[in-house]
Amino acid sequence: MSIIRSYVIPFLILIVFLVAMLAVSARIWLPSDMMAPAPIEGDDLAMAGKLLLTSFGV
Repeated sequence: MSIIRSYVIPFLILIVFLVAMLAVSARIWLPSDMMAPAPIEGDDLAMAGKLLLTSFGV
C-alpha cells in the first residue's frame, strides 16, 4: 500500500498535470482563426437560453 501512496499516485498526478499543460499549450500551434471562441448565432443563443431556463425550472 505504501508503494501506491509513494510512487503510483504522485506519478498519476504528474501525468494529469502534464496532459492538462499540453492541452492548454496546444493553442500556440493552432491557426489564429481557430483560437477564437466559436461564434454564437442568434438562433443558437435563443436555444441555449431556453435550455438554461428550462433546466432551472423557470
